[in-house]
Amino acid sequence: MKKARFTESQIMGILKEAGAGVTVNEIWRKHGISSATYYKWKAKYGGLEASAPARRAGRRANRAETMKISFGFRV
Repeated sequence: MKKARFTESQIMGILKEAGAGVTVNEIWRKHGISSATYYKWKAKYGGLEASAPARRAGRRANRAETMKISFGFRV
């Protein structure tokens, strides 16, 4: 699987730049992303607050632990 180029916290920072008044075209050029990538990120992370990615990672870890204990799965 391909490694992500940006972390979730970096994506959140990029999206906040647009909220701070930087034009979307400038953001695309500065970070080297396409318009499709920007709008996909906006749809996925736009409504999240800064601590949301950390909570999601915690939920993933809890789910993996539960699966391992309950079913003997290796995640």
